Amino acid sequence: MKKILSVFILVLFSFVSAQTELVFVIFKDKPNKAAFYANPTTELTQKSLDRRTRLGIALNDQDAPIEPSYIQNIRNLGFTVTDYSKWMNGVAVNATAEQIIQIKAQNYVDSVESFIKHRNRGTNDIKKVNKFEDFNNNAGKTDFNYGQGLAQINQVNLRPLHIAGFTGAGMTIAVIDTGFPTVNTGSAYARIRNNGQIKGGYNFVNKSADIYNTTLNNHGSYCLGTIAGYVANSFVGTAPDADFYLYASEDAVNEIPEEQIYWTEAAEEADRKGVDVISTSLGYYDFDDPRYSLLYSDMTGTTSFIARSAQIATEKGIFVLAAAGNEAQKPWHYIITPSDNEKVFTVGAVTSTGASSSFSSFGPNYVGVIKPDASARGTSTYMGYNNGVTSGSGTSFATPLAAGGVACLLQAIPTKSLPEVRNLLRQNASLFPNYTDPMGYGILNFGKVLNVTLATNENATKSSISIYPNPVKSNFTITTSEKINSVELYDVLGRKIKTLTKEKTNNIESLEKGVYFVKVKTEKNEYIEKIIKQ
Repeated sequence: MKKILSVFILVLFSFVSAQTELVFVIFKDKPNKAAFYANPTTELTQKSLDRRTRLGIALNDQDAPIEPSYIQNIRNLGFTVTDYSKWMNGVAVNATAEQIIQIKAQNYVDSVESFIKHRNRGTNDIKKVNKFEDFNNNAGKTDFNYGQGLAQINQVNLRPLHIAGFTGAGMTIAVIDTGFPTVNTGSAYARIRNNGQIKGGYNFVNKSADIYNTTLNNHGSYCLGTIAGYVANSFVGTAPDADFYLYASEDAVNEIPEEQIYWTEAAEEADRKGVDVISTSLGYYDFDDPRYSLLYSDMTGTTSFIARSAQIATEKGIFVLAAAGNEAQKPWHYIITPSDNEKVFTVGAVTSTGASSSFSSFGPNYVGVIKPDASARGTSTYMGYNNGVTSGSGTSFATPLAAGGVACLLQAIPTKSLPEVRNLLRQNASLFPNYTDPMGYGILNFGKVLNVTLATNENATKSSISIYPNPVKSNFTITTSEKINSVELYDVLGRKIKTLTKEKTNNIESLEKGVYFVKVKTEKNEYIEKIIKQ
């Protein structure tokens, strides 16, 4: 019996010692960083450097490339190395316990970080996660310019920015998601293709430029369509004139911890290209191998690899938006990572009536940071897809809807720091200063943020403008201390109805009842005010 038991213990020890795990090998330094500082364009585009200059962000060692000889040394130890992070200064490998000891003994290695946070979890009872909300494919058309996208744009009050000419032009958005099938062929994306707005992309899962393959999950195509889709008389996205990089980091079939590294690689590439906004509708807590699964106590914003990477992206001057998650009715209930990071702008979902979507994950994060930051429509959200318009539900779609609005806002107020913009968005949301666990500070209000910013701009006069009476039956009057250069009237679809006089009082008695926007250009500023015609 003792002999049999001894053999069993030996076999068990051999199994445990031979079992591999995903680890990240962190190097001690970057010996060639001086060469990078002498010529940063070897690693970063001029657009990336310009963003840092505009926002007052200095280069640091994170921006320098990894030492190539260190990577080769790891390979020489017998490891396959395909994934790296210069921000974290290391490489990912799968290693046994003995191999980890060997790696730690190398003089160029600082430490080895495991992706296993709770080692008491077993490897059996592997389960699959339903990653994305199901879609309701309700394609259709209307006679309006914004069509079915109008209500969700108006809900976050984005029309004033579009009317003012802020449609995302000059801004670059990275969509980090699954894949982007039909984006290279579908007519819903023809406008951004024909205008050269798709600047590039990469698949970090299979290490290729294959982002359009029809075998890939189309979740990324839906998210892009929410921001950039255009179907004449049926749909317009929230930032139709922005530029885009399309990155696949999500293996839609398998939930593996490597996806956090793929995401980090995508974010680093976005930084290299000078991206202004990252929109990501991905999040993690439960993996196929339960050893890697996380607990709510890990949602601190600094525990997971992806949360720390997302924070670094924000510190490089990229506005990062992440979906809160669709877990409210599941046992998990809470937000997921990287939406738990304090500097990431976390987006919850609401219905067309402004109620919290039943699936939208609850905050705060584990250390009490209010999450989500704010919300946008995520129930029956419309988007351009393939050759038409469809709809779907999930914080996955509330996030790109909001991301497009953020791009337009950054175009309008380019000198504001990211912390200032995040605070402005929170402080002008529908519930502020109050908040709820599923909605955060409430529904975003981009038009209000723009007006508040213009009114407090150091170049603006104290009075800005106001319009009375509002609602109006016939005549309305503009009060301002600034000289008026032009007054234009737009309908809710953004169509210019007429050019009014430069006088402070104008007559609109002949117009039909409804909501309109008055655009007033003065010698110092431009204002958009909503009026109601009775």
